[in-house]
Amino acid sequence: MKALSHPNLISIRDLSAQEIELVFFTADHFKEVINRPIKKVPSLRDTTIANLFFESSTRTRLSFELAEKRLSADVVNFSASGSSVSKGETLIDTVRNILAMKVDMVVMRHPDAGACQFLTRHIDCPIVNAGDGAHEHPTQALLDAFSIREKMGSVQGKRVAIFGDILHSRVALSNIFCLKALGAEVMLCGPATLMPRGIEELGVGVTNKVREALEWCDVANVLRIQLERQQTRYFPSLREYTREFGINRKVLDEIKKEIVIMHPGPINRGVELSSDVADSGRSIILQQVENGVAIRMAVLYLLATRPQLIE
Repeated sequence: MKALSHPNLISIRDLSAQEIELVFFTADHFKEVINRPIKKVPSLRDTTIANLFFESSTRTRLSFELAEKRLSADVVNFSASGSSVSKGETLIDTVRNILAMKVDMVVMRHPDAGACQFLTRHIDCPIVNAGDGAHEHPTQALLDAFSIREKMGSVQGKRVAIFGDILHSRVALSNIFCLKALGAEVMLCGPATLMPRGIEELGVGVTNKVREALEWCDVANVLRIQLERQQTRYFPSLREYTREFGINRKVLDEIKKEIVIMHPGPINRGVELSSDVADSGRSIILQQVENGVAIRMAVLYLLATRPQLIE
């Protein structure tokens, strides 16, 4: 297999296990590129990519922009604040106006679930979902799985526990789909109030006991509490959440097994994860950030071009 079957990347479910491995294989090559003295390749020269961020972002936006520039693409950045969107312009009109300027590809983050899928029915260019509401974040799932593969040799057969605010997390859903496709076992851990009803139907385990999940897993992917998406109180206080669900050095030392620690960022230090864990030798959080650039280079390249040798 040398190409992706879908013209867009909206959901991890758009990719088969073989296509995920193709993304990883391509990212392996691009990771070599970004560690060279000269970190650019001409793969997407004369390709213009618009980053449309209708929601605040730091890591994802910078990662995509850096990936695009490493591929020699021309980059246009758009944010909703201060744009015609604030004056009432519709999503379709905004994107069509940008495409009229001869943009070849769109990377979009939007606060509403399904916004990227909706857009595919109205415009004819590749779209990459950089996060849509509490729905999915496919490139984050790819970089997380890629990081596990890099650290542990393979994803297949590994036990991955996802901790935290599962209900509001687009990362959790995409990770479940990606990890299951690659043969990993998945368990979710968090307060019952932050666990989606019926999530077990996706073939994952569920617990509200942190120690149980830690004793079971090989990898702990810790998510932050997304207070900005919560319209009601799901737990009494952050202090209580930290006491019951926070992961710190003391808890990990009592488990007496090596567990790989991950976090998609941003970290609420001292809430879901203590600094002595986030900054420890168990953590691959910064490797996730580095791998995010390589994975996004691979996705953009595979969607924008017919694969050729990377120069």
